[in-house]
Amino acid sequence: METQSYKNHIRYYPPHHFVYYPIIMAFLAFSIYFSFTTEDSLIWGFISVVFIVLFCLAFMLRQHYALTLQNRLVRLELRYRYFSITGKRLEDFEHQLNDDQLFALRFAPDDEFPALTQRALKESLSGKEIKKAIQHWKGDYQRV
Repeated sequence: METQSYKNHIRYYPPHHFVYYPIIMAFLAFSIYFSFTTEDSLIWGFISVVFIVLFCLAFMLRQHYALTLQNRLVRLELRYRYFSITGKRLEDFEHQLNDDQLFALRFAPDDEFPALTQRALKESLSGKEIKKAIQHWKGDYQRV
């Protein structure tokens, strides 16, 4: 497995991203085309709407359930790591960090994590800035 970094940390699920979505998009394109070029434009318009709904639902559901659970787990991991390293509770000031900042901090190794957390608090670093500030990237290879 390739070592994870800022440039390659986004993950794709090939059957979903490169098979299901292209097929749905092709069917949608054909149905829109047929809705303008055939006499049965009402039926093809309805079919187009169905494909749009299928596309949106597939995207929303796939992401929503997995990411909601993962976000909770990442928060727990960060709380545990921060307490293990510093002996202090992250929950005391966690509310001052937004989700983007918190989730970017998961890529920081243990030796950079506390200082980067404090820097994020003081300088209001964005998630992208936090990721770029990490010297030794700690990969998250199990994120959906």
